[in-house]
Amino acid sequence: MKIVKVEPLHVGQFMFVRIETDAGIVGYGEAGIWGHIEAAGTAIKRFAEYLVGKRAFDIEHHWNVMHRFSYFQGLAINAAISAIDIALWDIKGRALGVPIYELLGGPARNKARIYGHIYESTIEKVLEECQRKMEAGFTAFGHINPFLDEGNDQVYFKTHIKKMRDAIDNVHRMREVVGEKVDLLVELHRRLTVPEAITFTNGIEATTPMFVEDPIRPEGPDAMARVAEKIRVPIATGERFCTIYEFQALLARNAVEYARVDVAVCGGITGAKKVAAMAEAHHVQIVPHNPLSPIGLAACLQVAAAIPNFAIQEYSTGFEAGIFESTGTHLGSDIVDSVPLPKNGFVDIPSGPGLGMALLPDAQRIRPPLSKPISMRPHFDGFIVDQ
Repeated sequence: MKIVKVEPLHVGQFMFVRIETDAGIVGYGEAGIWGHIEAAGTAIKRFAEYLVGKRAFDIEHHWNVMHRFSYFQGLAINAAISAIDIALWDIKGRALGVPIYELLGGPARNKARIYGHIYESTIEKVLEECQRKMEAGFTAFGHINPFLDEGNDQVYFKTHIKKMRDAIDNVHRMREVVGEKVDLLVELHRRLTVPEAITFTNGIEATTPMFVEDPIRPEGPDAMARVAEKIRVPIATGERFCTIYEFQALLARNAVEYARVDVAVCGGITGAKKVAAMAEAHHVQIVPHNPLSPIGLAACLQVAAAIPNFAIQEYSTGFEAGIFESTGTHLGSDIVDSVPLPKNGFVDIPSGPGLGMALLPDAQRIRPPLSKPISMRPHFDGFIVDQ
């Protein structure tokens, strides 16, 4: 079976790839670099020059060629590779009439625990959304930001003590509302310095969060290890990593307990399986990252089904048009033919051929192309705020 067409599809805030074969089988994948999706689309077009005419089943071979042919990699390039890899696995599963997890060794599980997003600008709204999400059956909340999702139009400054105590108090208030019914996956979005991360995380230890995510910028594994050494709450990180080697650097330093591999950035299903194997050898759990469409979710769930060290799956209930607002349904549900729905905090893993879902033919009409504007929140001193 040969590849005859590879095309990027810019749909709303998402970038997909559609790969067609000479047997008429079509596969879909998603690129996860949501801030620069046009660049990923350009890289997809470039890789099409290589892929057209090649065997669709030679996934590992193509994965290595795309990574190795040039000296250079990076997020836009690797997001394109990820989308292509997912689509090729989708094609192989559809051609053989089985879900992708059957090609990865068979299912270790048939359901995946999920957590919903909570995006709000005040603690009162966060607590209200906690109640709504509990009533909807979620047993874990992520992107639950104790520093709040305030807008980029608001100049920021707080003293150290107020910045720390406000956020610590917010987590305690969240725990009071949810009790022991819900796990809190505390999202810090790389906004703290090393000393701030240590102070804050030790201040919320009594609330027993499942983890703190990206307490500092993730580029420095030694700095993340310094934080991990001084706190007793597990760290989750890795969502911005585009190679398996970045995870290796963290694992070697005991700087992560929950690896946040992004299937749409870190090499697709092939890359995610490699990260999961490394993590398993270090007794580290996998929490796949997916602030994307249900196509990205389906790819994550196929991996979750096939690995022993899966912990929980991100289920994106918010971030429509890049806006930090909570919703009740999965992001992008209107552009695919099916979406796994939450029940008692879990979703069934799609068991149809390939990914088990497909992009609708008129997806681009439903969601015209949308780009995220370049903007950051200003600090009072004239610099910028990571959030």
